[in-house]
Amino acid sequence: MNCTIANGFTLASVGDLILNQPTSNLADPRFQAAIHAIQHADAGFGNFEGSAFNIRTFKGYPAAENGGAWLIDSPLVPADIKRMGIDIVSRANNHATDWGLQGMEATDRLLTKAGVVYAGSGKDLSAAQAAHFLATPEGRVGIVSIASSFTPMSRAMDPLGAAPGRPGIDALRTTAYIVVPKDVFDQVKSLYQEIYDEMPKAEQEQTPKEKNPNVVNLFGRRFKLGEQPGIAFKMNESDVKGILKAIRQGKENSDFVIATIHTHEPGNWSDVPPDFLPKLAHEAIDAGADEFIGHGPHQLRGIEIYKGKPIFYSLGNFFFESSMESPVGVDEYEEWHLNPATTTDEEQNAALDKKWFTGRRWYESVIAVSRFENGKVAEIRLYPVTLGAMRRAADRGVPKMASPAEAHRILARLQRLSAPYGTKITIEGTTGIIRPTAAEENSTASMTN
Repeated sequence: MNCTIANGFTLASVGDLILNQPTSNLADPRFQAAIHAIQHADAGFGNFEGSAFNIRTFKGYPAAENGGAWLIDSPLVPADIKRMGIDIVSRANNHATDWGLQGMEATDRLLTKAGVVYAGSGKDLSAAQAAHFLATPEGRVGIVSIASSFTPMSRAMDPLGAAPGRPGIDALRTTAYIVVPKDVFDQVKSLYQEIYDEMPKAEQEQTPKEKNPNVVNLFGRRFKLGEQPGIAFKMNESDVKGILKAIRQGKENSDFVIATIHTHEPGNWSDVPPDFLPKLAHEAIDAGADEFIGHGPHQLRGIEIYKGKPIFYSLGNFFFESSMESPVGVDEYEEWHLNPATTTDEEQNAALDKKWFTGRRWYESVIAVSRFENGKVAEIRLYPVTLGAMRRAADRGVPKMASPAEAHRILARLQRLSAPYGTKITIEGTTGIIRPTAAEENSTASMTN
């Protein structure tokens, strides 16, 4: 499906938005330079990760399960990101229901009130999966939002007959396989058979066996025979069909479509996307998506150009104020074996950060501004930002334009991560630039298909 957005249209894309309080009026010139890069584009995208509401009047509760913490933002944050130039966001992510469905719905209402278009959450699966639209002078921009990393309770469901639907997010279910060589696989298979033989016959009959002889399911972990050790994923076919239909329908009703996914797989430790993601990205573009944006692992992953359309496998964090989350419930203190009588919320947050997010890669990312001509991306400008890994908690997690040394380090990492996709990033001063050629698009498409 052709992209009919006006020539010269620019989309500024960033990763996760985890911010606690309004920030747009911060006078720091490096911060203002960062948000100006978004404001000067025709549209700005980010992943709204968390819940926004007034804790004093909120009628809901923290959910019994969460996406790693109970993220909560001021009710003023949705309007604040709109002032920063972010006017279209994804809502399908693992933190969408940290505060239950009430928190999800309260957040969606505040986004709508602020004039921020969102997709990925809704009253049932059809509503969560549907494209939503932003009107710009250059044309109508649609968005379809997906999450392959999510809490089980957050998955939306459609009604069927007398059975009601369930509010939640647009979830892509995947099955993970641990790929092991033959000697290891034989050991796992032997162990499985030994345990199976010891089961009572009635329990054996209730224990499903894998039909594939090269797969063993051992206590919920699936092991697969393969030459290259690693983790392989299989996407749920029904989910994929629904997602691609939503993208196709979104394109039929707009000039430009963003397909976006929140994915932590294979784990936050990896700067390489899971094996299912390139396949999904290509299928999304074939269905009509004009830009495919990944986020979730809190660090950068590579960039690919497929059929003239950009794929960002992860744009990392744009705001990452995880140390500022407050209030914090008893469950989280118990998880970290801390005493709430003697520990502040910030000290509890610091314990989480120290375990999971120590190092610069979590606090360095880019603003990607893509310019489109004749339905294809003509240029991508990558503006490196730093979120201050070494700053104190109250100042950490806020994006500022990177210094020359920081910018070169960030862009050099992106060059390395993007090279396997045939993507060439040149560095001009403190800016990374991608100018795809027809030859590069063709070679990339054939290499990754």
